[in-house]
This record gives sequence, structure tokens and C-alpha cells, in this order.
Amino acid sequence: MSAARKRSALIATVLALLVFGGMIAFLMAGPRITAYEVKRGELVQTVVASGRVESPRRIEIGSPVVGTVVAVPVDEGQTVAKGQLLVKLDDSEARAAVASARTAVAEAEAKLTQLDRTGAPVAAEAVRQAQATLDNAQRQYERQRDLFAKGFVGQAVLDDAVRARDVAASQLQAARVQSASMSANGADYAVARTALAQARAALTAAEAHLDLMTIEAPVAGTLISRAVEAGSVAQPGKVLLVLSPAGELQLTVQIDEKNLNYLKLHQHALASADAYPDQRFPCELVYINPGIDPSRGSVEVKLTVPSPPNYLLQDMTVSVDIEVAKRPDALSIPLSAVRDAAGTKPWVMVVADGRAQRRDVKLGMRGGSGQVEVLDGLAPGERVIPATETVHPGRKVRAA
Repeated sequence: MSAARKRSALIATVLALLVFGGMIAFLMAGPRITAYEVKRGELVQTVVASGRVESPRRIEIGSPVVGTVVAVPVDEGQTVAKGQLLVKLDDSEARAAVASARTAVAEAEAKLTQLDRTGAPVAAEAVRQAQATLDNAQRQYERQRDLFAKGFVGQAVLDDAVRARDVAASQLQAARVQSASMSANGADYAVARTALAQARAALTAAEAHLDLMTIEAPVAGTLISRAVEAGSVAQPGKVLLVLSPAGELQLTVQIDEKNLNYLKLHQHALASADAYPDQRFPCELVYINPGIDPSRGSVEVKLTVPSPPNYLLQDMTVSVDIEVAKRPDALSIPLSAVRDAAGTKPWVMVVADGRAQRRDVKLGMRGGSGQVEVLDGLAPGERVIPATETVHPGRKVRAA
């Protein structure tokens, strides 16, 4: 064998030994496996659910009277201000009724004024005249009586004087009654005041009926439904418009009943509309339905939105993350590293001294980022092997 061939054979032998040695070393050290480090840090547990945007109250707007609609100057979805005209009814008859009622009030006021300025003074003057007539009749009676006693006049003349006196007395009494009736506390005055009060009440009722011909927004908000057009007949009990008050939005979501024990009033949450998934806004849990929906196995909860974003609309679909617990310094690992996590004895595979080692763990709360709290069984800095890796306890491994 030549020297060149000897060198080539030697090199090949050395390379084969190196490759064989590398394979032996690889097998001795074990495979390289990605492992998760056990860390301390803040861990937040959330309950995730989806639902819809709703108004805590919807105002159904109708007409309390029957009337023909002549104008509807608003559209569905439009934002309206408080007091803005929504529906206009034909008010021709109502206006005529108001005019008639105002005329009746004017007549009643004139009657009362007449009593004040004319009736009462005339009645008082009639009393004075009747008194003067009675005084004169009394004097005539006394004169005729004296003459009758002296025989200068007969019985017929005396009887005429008596009748004249009695008639004058009756006239005075009637004048006094009439004057009393026309005084401020009298019956005629009371009737006139009552008539004026009735006329004014009728005017108020007519004006109120006229006001019902225009339907205005009771509060500022958004019209989410319109079921009326010009020419329609409005009737009591018929809903014409539905108004969602401005600034009053809430989220109604369904939570799986298994998470019910985590929920408490006034818990904070972050929500996002499915149409704007990258824009999250804060909300607060304010209501937990005391009953469970048996068909879905869920409980209804409601959250208020203190500052609703402008894009948030009625009936939008939203996703909500409710913060139910927080640990500022929790020891945690990815839930994907826990084996038999749903069982009674969860465990992990730990890399210890270059080998895979089974370790029982005690778990705590689960965070919203896929992390789970470890209460016992692990220490900070240790590395755990993902549950997707099939590694037997005692096998040599290299943690990446």
C-alpha cells in the first residue's frame, strides 16, 4: 500500500471515530428539548365571554291620543336631542278647541268684571232707593193712621197706606238679598268665579290636548326603531318609535355556569367590539342574574360602560375579559406544561440534573395568558417540559 493510500485510510478512520464518538456523546447527553422556566410575576385570572351591547332601558314612544300623522322628521338610527320633534299629528281640531276655550275664559272674566264694576254698585244703589221708599211709605202710613183716628179718612185709605208700607219693606228686603248676592262673598259672585275656573280648566285641557299633537324626545338618545310614516293613524298603545337613551349603554353577556363562583359585583373588565377587536374599553360588572339558563348552562351578567366609545352601537357583538383574581407575585408555568391538569393529581416533567423527572404539583388560579399558578412542587428557575413532549422519567435530556 502506498503512503498516499495509507494517509487516506487513516483520515477516514479518524473521521469515522469522530462521528461515532459524537453519536455516543449525543446519546449519552440525551435529546435537546424546549423547556419552560418557572417564573415569578403578576398573574391575572379572567373569565372570558361574549355578548351584546344593550341599553339598560329602551323607551317605547307612542301617542296617547288618536290622530293622523302628518310628519315624521327623524329616521331610524338618528341621534336626537331632548325635546326634539319626533312625530307631528294633525292638530286642526285641537287648535279650534283651544280657541273656543279661550273665548269661554274671556266671557267668564268679563262676567266677573261686570259684577265688580256694575252689578255690585247697582245693587247697593237699589238698596238705598228701596230704603228711601220704605221710609216714605212708613211716614205716609203714620199720617193716614193719625187721620183715621181723628175720623178724617176711611178704613180704605188706611189699608192702602199699610199695603204701600209692606210692599216697600219687601222691596227693601229683595234689594238687600240681591246686593248680598253680588258682593265678593255672594252667590252670584261665587257662580261667576266658578264659571271662570271651569273655563280656565277647559282651556288648560284643550292646550294639553294640543300639546299631544306633537311628540317630542323625552331624553337625548338614538332612535333604534321607527314604525310610523306620514299618513298613518296613531293610536294609544301603538309603539311608533323606540329610543335608546344617550350615554346609557351596558353589555349583556352569557357566562358558563362553571365560572359563577369567580364572579363578584364591581369586578373590572376589558371589552372589545368584534368590529373593532384592537380597541378595548373598560367596563364594570354590575349585575349577576340569580337564575341559570338550563338550555345553555350559563348565567347572564351585565356590565356598565362608564365611557362608551363613539363606535359602540346598539346590539353590537362584544368580547369581555372579566378580571376575577390577581396575584402580584405568583409562581407560574404555562398550563400546556401540566399533565393531567384536569385530574386530581396534576404533575409536570422537570429537567433535573440533565434528566427528566416526574414532579407532582399543586395548582392555583389560572391566568388569562395561558399561565397557571403553582402553589407547591416547583421552585423559581426550574424548567418544565411541555406536555406535548413524550419523555419518560429518568431519560437524559438537554433543556433549551
